[in-house]
Amino acid sequence: MKIEEKEIFSKKLEELFQKSTKSPLIHECTMHVEDGSGDFVWSKGHGGRTTDSIMNLASVTKLFTTTCVINLIQQGKLSLDNKLSQFFDFNILEGLHVYKGKEYSNEITVGNLLFQNSGFPDVFAMGSNNLNKRMVKEDLILSLDDYITIAKENKKKFAPGAPRKAHYSDLNFEMLGKIIEKLENSSLHAAFQKYVFKPLNLHNTYLLEEDSDYSANMYYKHEALYRPNLWKSLPACGGAMSTSKEVMIFLKAFFNGQLFDKSIFLELRKFVMIQYCPPLGQYGGGFVRLNIAGIASMYRCKGELIGHMGGTGTYAYYYPEKDLYFVGDVNQFARQGDIFILPLKLAKLANKYIG
Repeated sequence: MKIEEKEIFSKKLEELFQKSTKSPLIHECTMHVEDGSGDFVWSKGHGGRTTDSIMNLASVTKLFTTTCVINLIQQGKLSLDNKLSQFFDFNILEGLHVYKGKEYSNEITVGNLLFQNSGFPDVFAMGSNNLNKRMVKEDLILSLDDYITIAKENKKKFAPGAPRKAHYSDLNFEMLGKIIEKLENSSLHAAFQKYVFKPLNLHNTYLLEEDSDYSANMYYKHEALYRPNLWKSLPACGGAMSTSKEVMIFLKAFFNGQLFDKSIFLELRKFVMIQYCPPLGQYGGGFVRLNIAGIASMYRCKGELIGHMGGTGTYAYYYPEKDLYFVGDVNQFARQGDIFILPLKLAKLANKYIG
């Protein structure tokens, strides 16, 4: 990146950040941008937050789970074709997936979970008193059995592995988390330590295990919600805590082959439209693709954004077209649209001002 490009890009990032924080609903947030070489680094915090402040990663946690799955596959301990019946008891699987009168529970594979094409319903969004609404009112204590019960009681979206089908469900990743624990014979936090935190020397990234572990607040409108039990209840799909700075370190390692053989992306880059932010949003093997070059995108940038977002307002994306990484959050559960819009705006700025 040329010196003049850095200067104008930095100026435009500042303008975008200041505009983004004008909303009264944005009480605190961070924005962190780097290029692949580390030659360009820009970051900003708002509301007392910095890139070293602990934040709820929410579904960005899924990238950690994906990293563990990939490592287990490379070690030969796991295959995308493994059936869930190899890891879960009959009483868990019985009646878990019945679609149009046919039982598919024993046909679901690890690959179906990773690619979000098991056909499971979104266990947090089902019913008038769904978990998304309840978590605003109370600090929920949930288990895999609770998610299983919700899935069994609600209509499935399609048969597992149906061509060109995907439906985002946190149950997929909670089941992957249990598989990881079984194969590693350890807690999920220990697996994350082994495959992510220790290799990257991350000291402020963790899953909540003890009551003394710090849990960052999540804002819903103007109320700061303290939800440690909730985050403990969804470790594989959304329970991690970290900082923007450490997520940036991880994101670079995830996409540059530092944590696993980079060639695995050839198998994981099979994207299908997901129910959130269609038609831009697509899901592959454990990560999201935003097709910003598509005709449906009002931003019409070159290329794509790949990574993940989280319901608390977190985002972690790589923009290969310009070799840039975007990490940050808006920490507002009631304004989740910003999760999608901000990274798109960042890509548009990069596309316009970087040659």
